[in-house]
Amino acid sequence: MSRDMSHEAHTPGRPAHRRRNPVELATRCAAALRTWWTRHHGHAPPAHDTGGARPPAAGPAGGGALWRMRTTVEDTPGSLAALCTALAERRVDILSLQTHPLGEGTVDEFLLRAPADLELSGLTGAVSRAGGTDTWIERADAHDLVDAPTRVLGLAARTAQDAAELPLALRQLLGRCTIRSLPARPVGGRGAARTVPAEGVLEDTVMRLRAPEGGVITVERPYLPFTPTEFARARALVELDAQLGPRIPRGRDVLTLSEGSDITVRRADTGDLRAARAMHERCSDRTLRMRYHGPVGDADRYLDHLLSPRFGRTLAVQTASGRIVGLGHLLWDGDETEVALIVEDAWQRRGVGGELLTRLVSMAAEAGCAHVYAVTQASNTGMVAAMRGLSLPLDYQVEEGTLVITARLNGAGARRAVEARREHGERIGRP
Repeated sequence: MSRDMSHEAHTPGRPAHRRRNPVELATRCAAALRTWWTRHHGHAPPAHDTGGARPPAAGPAGGGALWRMRTTVEDTPGSLAALCTALAERRVDILSLQTHPLGEGTVDEFLLRAPADLELSGLTGAVSRAGGTDTWIERADAHDLVDAPTRVLGLAARTAQDAAELPLALRQLLGRCTIRSLPARPVGGRGAARTVPAEGVLEDTVMRLRAPEGGVITVERPYLPFTPTEFARARALVELDAQLGPRIPRGRDVLTLSEGSDITVRRADTGDLRAARAMHERCSDRTLRMRYHGPVGDADRYLDHLLSPRFGRTLAVQTASGRIVGLGHLLWDGDETEVALIVEDAWQRRGVGGELLTRLVSMAAEAGCAHVYAVTQASNTGMVAAMRGLSLPLDYQVEEGTLVITARLNGAGARRAVEARREHGERIGRP
């Protein structure tokens, strides 16, 4: 959606102030904004912002429906007041308000509670008549009730604990968008280097930021242009990540397999590169082909990318002697999520793959992912059985000779997977 940044001339005889009159705003907006502070004072971030499960999308406590609305208004005295008055006349309660200054106007972002019987067309019409342009509205839920400063601080704390959280934190900061992390060079080292200026690039609905490792983080939101304020917030979050350096939570679980062997499941990163390559050497050519769908000699080239927390989360299965015998990857693929497993031959059919997959899927559910997919082959009976063992709704699709299995996580089965993993004790993937 394109935004017209121009605004009409000021009324003759009225000073062309560039900032709104605070006295006039306080007077005319008092009724519309009366509940803002009382609703947010002392409000803690929802569990989803600090690492827990997303709250259910239930209706607000006071009844009615929650909406998020953005609209562009002139930066002149009384423009915001007129908009607030129009909302109040339709019994729309303003729960929060953020302003994003532009060169020739201001983007105002509201969280609204509207009567359940209010038609959306009536709301947009009222906003338009009050001077709002390029208006965008979508349904909100309970997790949007937290105020902006608390929300940003919660996302910063979440990112500080785990480098793999950065793409998820950016998505929650900026709303519905697609985020892709690209390494400085393509996987395998072939092709031209990817680069972006240190200050980043903002182009309407796309922003590009320099990743801490020198790659590029691309954020795209086709339905709504980014504002300079949003760009600055995203850049600050990426800079925080760069200052903290590589990091993952160090929790681990010791589990006993049905045969009596003890294994340790923990987070892995690029520090495990040598041990992961040694596991590859112990794997058969068939196991490597099943996992990487290509020449066996290329398998090691992918490990540096797969083990980087920048592109997702990796779990390692380790024996009592410290040898890695299995890896499970949860990979952020734009706005989708992929799961992938490899278990060395001597440890297959012992429940290792199923344990890894259950934990990865529960991580995805905790992160708010709607579904995960696995790319495999119909002959890979172990992976097919592990996906079926999740007891989740599955979709199967054959693409260019490969089998893509998609599990939907927005149901009771995903919640059971999360609770089952918590019953094991310490949660892998969170400190």
